Amino acid sequence: MNPTSLTILVLYYSRHGATRKLAELIAQGIESVPGMEARLRTVPAVSTVAEATAPAIPTDGAPYVELSDLAECAGLALGSPTRFGNMAAAVKYFLDGTAAEWLAGTLSGKPAVVFASTGSLHGGQEATLLSMMIPLLHHGMLVMGLPYTQPELMTTSSGGSPYGATHWAGIDGDKAVTEDEKRLAIALGRRLAEAAAKLHTHSQAPLHGPR
Repeated sequence: MNPTSLTILVLYYSRHGATRKLAELIAQGIESVPGMEARLRTVPAVSTVAEATAPAIPTDGAPYVELSDLAECAGLALGSPTRFGNMAAAVKYFLDGTAAEWLAGTLSGKPAVVFASTGSLHGGQEATLLSMMIPLLHHGMLVMGLPYTQPELMTTSSGGSPYGATHWAGIDGDKAVTEDEKRLAIALGRRLAEAAAKLHTHSQAPLHGPR
């Protein structure tokens, strides 16, 4: 990591790889902004068996997130597959464990975006995005979406939403990310990184001009 760079945390859960693809595209958008680096992290699955534990290191993909990642990031992109119009339990479980960070205001004032994937075209993409926004608002984050200056929002026939990037993965997860979905995901990452950079610059500026 470049010590002069700002880090954006791209945190996601992906069971079959569809949400992971979006995360990687969002990271690409983040790193298209000079001075910004994406930190890809995931969360372990939640088991219905109380004794079950996840391995310390995932077998593939991004490492598991640590609470220190929240403190070190200048912004957050949070992603999940849809579970009945809501975020996956693994994402909710992690967020439920951030009470200390909430009390300390660790994420307060930092920009955030959300993204999701579904098996069916009308599988609750926007409801899932909105469900992920709620805890981020409680953390005091500055939640952002995609503006309609992105023309792909008007042309997409699959994923893509003003609330965040989405992907229609298909029932077997075999649908490739479309060009519209790709452009919107990259644009979302870039928009997040640009906002984080501006907020950081503003925070470093003196409160009063020269006298």
